[in-house]
Amino acid sequence: MSLLLKALHFAADKHRDQRRKDSNASPYINHPIYVAQILAEVGGIDDLEVLAAAILHDTVEDTETEAADIEREFGQRVASIVAEVTDDKALDKSERKRLQVEHASHMSAEGALVKIADKIANIRDVSGNPPANWDHARRVEYIDWAEQVVCNCPKVNSALERCFSDSLTSAREVFRSA
Repeated sequence: MSLLLKALHFAADKHRDQRRKDSNASPYINHPIYVAQILAEVGGIDDLEVLAAAILHDTVEDTETEAADIEREFGQRVASIVAEVTDDKALDKSERKRLQVEHASHMSAEGALVKIADKIANIRDVSGNPPANWDHARRVEYIDWAEQVVCNCPKVNSALERCFSDSLTSAREVFRSA
């Protein structure tokens, strides 16, 4: 349990000045906590290293954190999972998105769990509390792309996969009625 609390403290510190792009400008840390919550509540995941990786999944990509920092603080397994779900920000956005789709099929089971939970959280946000500057077309484009990523992930947890499918259906219903 101390690993999980350490990850929460670490991520909260790293994301302390960040906000989500939603219209409420929610504290960024809410997102990785929600990803871990989805893994635990929906997926039944109780592996503390996977949950810690979920909490840390955006630190390397979106803060000044280095992969070596994650390995030093949380061990090789957590660092490996985080690395699997981290985009290379040196690449342009379209290339990062293409690579997520391409790399999804090669993920470990643990990486796929975090990736699927992350996409569930993001789809729920995009449909319920989207970034203020995202129009209808951008929101639809996002969920279509997220579906490609998750469809390419290894089948690792039927409850998470059903939840993703249900979230996708709900989002599309919201978009149709908008």
